[in-house]
Amino acid sequence: MRTNRKEMDARQLAILRRVRDKGEIRSEDIAREYGISMMTVRRDLQMLEEQGLLHRTHGGAQSIENVHIGRDISSDILACREQISRFAARYVESGDSLFINGSRTALNMLKYAEDKKVFVCTNNGWAIGASYPKGVQIRLVGGEIRDRVMVGNYTMRNLLEMNADKTFLGCAAVYDDGEFRYDIPTEIGINESMIGRTSGSIYILADHTKLHHRGERNNVYGSCTYERPVTLITDDKSDPQIIEHLREKGIEIVIVPVSGQER
Repeated sequence: MRTNRKEMDARQLAILRRVRDKGEIRSEDIAREYGISMMTVRRDLQMLEEQGLLHRTHGGAQSIENVHIGRDISSDILACREQISRFAARYVESGDSLFINGSRTALNMLKYAEDKKVFVCTNNGWAIGASYPKGVQIRLVGGEIRDRVMVGNYTMRNLLEMNADKTFLGCAAVYDDGEFRYDIPTEIGINESMIGRTSGSIYILADHTKLHHRGERNNVYGSCTYERPVTLITDDKSDPQIIEHLREKGIEIVIVPVSGQER
């Protein structure tokens, strides 16, 4: 037990150093580097957050400096996500009913709804206390909270009573063979329920750091493919080869201009 404790302390110290050096870190990278489960990663990050040493995010962690100052290396990624959110709002029309999952990028899209009248059903805990345009009405589905995301049987039961015109989802990763990964395995069922009760288009929002080649996939994570057509909204820093492979898989791609022209 003492040896395990020493190993855990050493690992958490190394994780903390990485977060401080890079500004943010993804859970998948921690798990792969140290050969540990996602449950262990979440426990390590939770312990470090409780000590006030970092800030957990959906899919990883940020340094405290990044949260309060926002001037570190991850600012470019945050800027890409902001532009994706802004661009995705173009696909929302007044009168739409929407499903939004636990993605902060997808939820952030509502800031740009402007004068549109929109009804939103979401399991995203970040919606609590947030401010949106007057026409945006939000209904939380409830459920067990995990990293600010509502999951569990209660969430699923409530979703079965709801319908939407469009669904906007985020994810932890997109692989070039058309597979989507989620760090909370139960999110897959929730997302599929949202999609199954959506009459119109399905959009998935993911910045370039979430696009990977299939060889980078780690089998311990929850992942799925979608039978219905989906549109991936990403930024123009994404790997062109991955984009090409995804299009070959029948996934429509919308590339948001951040550093260049829209493709």
